[in-house]
Amino acid sequence: MTSQDRKDGIPAGGAGGEGARVPVTDGLRFAFGTLTVLPVRVTRWDRAAARAGMLCAPAAGLVVGLASAALGGLLLLAGATPLLAAVATVAVPAVLTRGLHLDGLADTADGLGSGRPAEEALRIMKRSDIGPFGVITLLLTLLAQVAAVSGLYGESWARGAVAVAVAAVAARLALTLTCRTGVPPARPDGLGAAVAGTVPVRSAVLAAVLVTALCAAAGGLFGISGSVRHTLAVLAALGAAQLLLRHCVRRFGGVTGDVFGALAETAATVALVVLSLG
Repeated sequence: MTSQDRKDGIPAGGAGGEGARVPVTDGLRFAFGTLTVLPVRVTRWDRAAARAGMLCAPAAGLVVGLASAALGGLLLLAGATPLLAAVATVAVPAVLTRGLHLDGLADTADGLGSGRPAEEALRIMKRSDIGPFGVITLLLTLLAQVAAVSGLYGESWARGAVAVAVAAVAARLALTLTCRTGVPPARPDGLGAAVAGTVPVRSAVLAAVLVTALCAAAGGLFGISGSVRHTLAVLAALGAAQLLLRHCVRRFGGVTGDVFGALAETAATVALVVLSLG
């Protein structure tokens, strides 16, 4: 599956209806096949598979986060500065998604910054070029991520590694919550239409509670304060993503693939910044 395929969306065909039960393996394939460039063959494209895939999205985030932390650790072990290791760490998610989330962040910023009506703003977001709002947003977001990770690596690789993994998981958990029932797509086609409204609210809440608890447990490696800190980071990340989601739905009439990318980058950045404080 190419990056353009994922941005344009997935066909609604395939076996099984929206309420059909889907094996966990199909959900994982969907999550990794649509949210990463890892060579995973997606075998189902229906709404039921989309639901399972979005529930498995945090697992894809964990793999991306661990890969990012591993590269940062290798560079630190080789004698690199925390800043250089942080730059490499932040680059890994961009590579593993072919920059789709960053592209979505820039396009969403251009759409929101245009101040145009929803239909025209959506046309602006679909253009291949990036406007001034997108450039500024990308620059500040990447700088914030690098600065936060650099500071965490300055404390220890372990703190930075756990923070990077938790941020990546929180970013994909934000997508799970975005796919809950009641959040409409802004267009009749595209990735937003393919996955919007596929996850029941109860399932989304349960996923959020479970993933947040796991992130808190990871933070527990650094004591009770670490557990609290990582819990707050995930909650802040989800809160920021939900605020942006609410604004996008009000402005665009729903979500698009670009909005999903913007939500993921927003959640990851907020989580890293919170974890770098104190």
